[in-house]
Amino acid sequence: MQILGTMGCFRQLWIWVFLCCLILPSGDGFYLPGSYPHKYEVGEQLSVKVNSLTSIDAEMPFSYYSLPFCKPQEGVKDSRENLGELLMGDRIENSPLRFKTYTNESEIFLCETGQLSADDFSVLTKRIDEMYQVNLILDNLPAIRYTKKDNYFIRWTGYPVGIKVQDVYYVFNHLKFTVLVHKYEESNMAGMMSTGDAGEVIPTMEKSGSNMPGYMVVGFEVVPCSFQHDMGAVKKLKMYEKYPSPIRCDPSTVAMAVKQGQSLAFSYEVTFVESDIKWPSRWDAYLKMEGAKVHWFSILNSLMVITFLAGIVLVIFLRTVRRDLTRYEQLDKEAQAQMNEELSGWKLVVGDVFRTPSNPALLCIMAGDGVQILGMAVVTILFAALGFMSPASRGALLTGMLFFYMFLGVAAGYVAVRLWRTISCNSNMGWISISWKAACFFPGIAFLILTTLNFLLWGSHSTGAIPFSIFVVLILLWFCISVPLTLLGGYLGSKAPHIEYPVRTNQIPREVPAQKYPSWLLVLGAGTLPFGTLFIELFFILSSIWMGRVYYVFGFLFIVLTLLVIVCAEVSLVLTYMHLCVEDWRWWWKSFFASGSVALYIFLYSINYLVFDLRNLSGAVSSTLYLGYSLFMVIAIMLATGTVGFISSFWFVHYLFSSVKLD
Repeated sequence: MQILGTMGCFRQLWIWVFLCCLILPSGDGFYLPGSYPHKYEVGEQLSVKVNSLTSIDAEMPFSYYSLPFCKPQEGVKDSRENLGELLMGDRIENSPLRFKTYTNESEIFLCETGQLSADDFSVLTKRIDEMYQVNLILDNLPAIRYTKKDNYFIRWTGYPVGIKVQDVYYVFNHLKFTVLVHKYEESNMAGMMSTGDAGEVIPTMEKSGSNMPGYMVVGFEVVPCSFQHDMGAVKKLKMYEKYPSPIRCDPSTVAMAVKQGQSLAFSYEVTFVESDIKWPSRWDAYLKMEGAKVHWFSILNSLMVITFLAGIVLVIFLRTVRRDLTRYEQLDKEAQAQMNEELSGWKLVVGDVFRTPSNPALLCIMAGDGVQILGMAVVTILFAALGFMSPASRGALLTGMLFFYMFLGVAAGYVAVRLWRTISCNSNMGWISISWKAACFFPGIAFLILTTLNFLLWGSHSTGAIPFSIFVVLILLWFCISVPLTLLGGYLGSKAPHIEYPVRTNQIPREVPAQKYPSWLLVLGAGTLPFGTLFIELFFILSSIWMGRVYYVFGFLFIVLTLLVIVCAEVSLVLTYMHLCVEDWRWWWKSFFASGSVALYIFLYSINYLVFDLRNLSGAVSSTLYLGYSLFMVIAIMLATGTVGFISSFWFVHYLFSSVKLD
């Protein structure tokens, strides 16, 4: 019943997606799924939220209130977060920053902290040294900061905690906010939110009879300053009262030094600016695609590799294989027997090519998990490219990946068990064991790696550590949804007809001739071609993960993934044919690792990225986290790409030898 209910929910989701595609308006208006416009009347309160402190030099997020900052009068409260946000280390909490819609305010005093203890001083200066950024959120928009370099502006998300100048630490304790707003127009919003012919306007919760103009937040900018307050004057002030003298916010100067035993004062100002930016376009400032020519170059490079390999495959099929088969079939039986004594190459391994490989169960399990991971990647990237997993919906991408991975357990069980039945000659023995191992193989590796890394994060008191309750939830999802669905897929695979071999296997294995070069060198070298199709896009992905940049060119990523699958299939097919031509019939594992070896080059590239692009990464813990997550990523890539190579080679070998006539 639980499986039927889950499958019903999954079916309803696909129906909902299909309907959304049908009713999507064809006009200029477009909005990101997971977000909707909110109308704020003049004077209505706007609350700013805070997210975890982040740094590209330490890669460990920490709670905003782990530093001596001002706390809200009503106390610190956590915002409701989804599973993806928690896994990403986001901890969104309320803050004392409050604005009044379309009301400019200046010199607003927040609080004076108590005297900095030795621990507070040590933590604050350490966070400044590690270049931690404060991340603020207003109406689901992150605060952005602009800095000028030469003749152009650089856009940053958040602002630094402080700065170190000549061995003196300064904190940014005065914030100058600019809130961009766009006037709310009922007719325009009805056009943007319309569904088909009938316009459906999201209710704005406005009061009956109110004609007050409303505004939508379309931008949130911050300029951090270090200002030395009159500590005698601030002792008489309460939160949100006006500071008695003007505060000049100059980002180029610093004044508020951090000293042990002294207190800090915080203040802010806010200016509202009416903007021409419409609500559906408010994320454009965050999602501006940089380096479009580089992405196109990456795709062109991949197409050149594919064309080269496709030419080799075409030669193999049309010239070599077809010519040999035609010549072979035109001979009579006596001539064929004589020809077999004279010929060499793939025709001589006809009685061994489908011999059971070493560790067949492991091969079946890895192929099943590879199908599951590849399917998850394709569906997730496709949904993201269509806009259903936008940055406006924090954590949606990671949540979607978990969701699709769990339900694609059916495919993993089916492929693993059907391949096992093919290798074991239509035997149904052990299909439950194969299904169970397929359900636990990759998740078990992931659990081991993530648990080890989580202990490091727990020891550092980082918000990136997965809470124990979330660990329990993940284990329940694993054993209550993913494992049963994998077993269901295994059951379906046990009932499906096995793939029959076109030729019989000899009882005595044929001796493999000595090779001039070790075959594993060729297998490892084959991974360079798939790596060449994705290494440019890999740089942007790593920059998004480790340098805090927003990655939203999922259309390019989907194209690159498609090209990667094609290259992996072609590389493995060509390499399998080369091995058969030298009478090496042990192609099973070699076809898997011929394309799966791309993971080795990705891991080496990750190390290169750590050394040269993340050279400021501080601490052994941060480096261990980076390498641990990179290892987890390359294992998943190895399984996915290896499966593509193995399945394509299996099809090629089956097609090749099904054309050979034997008695």
